[in-house]
Amino acid sequence: MGRFRVFSIYGFLLLLLHYCSSELEIVTVDVHVARNFLVSGHHFLDVRTEEEFRNGHVKNALNIPYMHNTVNGWVKNSKFIEQVWSSYDKEDQIIVGCKSGVRSKNAAIELLHAEFKHVHNMGGGYTAWIENGFAVQKPHHQEL
Repeated sequence: MGRFRVFSIYGFLLLLLHYCSSELEIVTVDVHVARNFLVSGHHFLDVRTEEEFRNGHVKNALNIPYMHNTVNGWVKNSKFIEQVWSSYDKEDQIIVGCKSGVRSKNAAIELLHAEFKHVHNMGGGYTAWIENGFAVQKPHHQEL
C-alpha cells in the first residue's frame, strides 16, 4: 500500500505540473499570422524601449516597455503589468512584439501569469516585420 501511495502522489504531481505548465504555454506566431490577427481586430503591444518604438513601429501599436536600458544595463520595468492592466482587459486579444521575439516572449509569459487570456508572441519581432515589407509607422522628421 505504501508503494502505491508514493506512485499515486508522484503521478498526481506530474499531472498537476503538466496541467499548470500547459495552461501558461505561450503561443508564438510568425509575422504573417500576426498581421492577419491585427487585421481581424487584435491589439499590438510593443514591448521595446521608448527609443526603439519612436524609431518605427507596427501601426496602431501601444508601447509599454518590458525592459529599460539604463546606464547599469537592462532592467525590467517593475510597472509593466500595472501599465498593461491600465490599457487592456484580460479578455483582449493581444499580440506582443519586440525587436526579435525574446523580450516579447518573456512579456507574454508574464501576461499569462497575470491572467490575460489571449496572448500571442510575435516570433521574429519588428525585425521580421520589416524584412517582410509590412506597413510601419515611422517618425516624421521636420526640416530645419
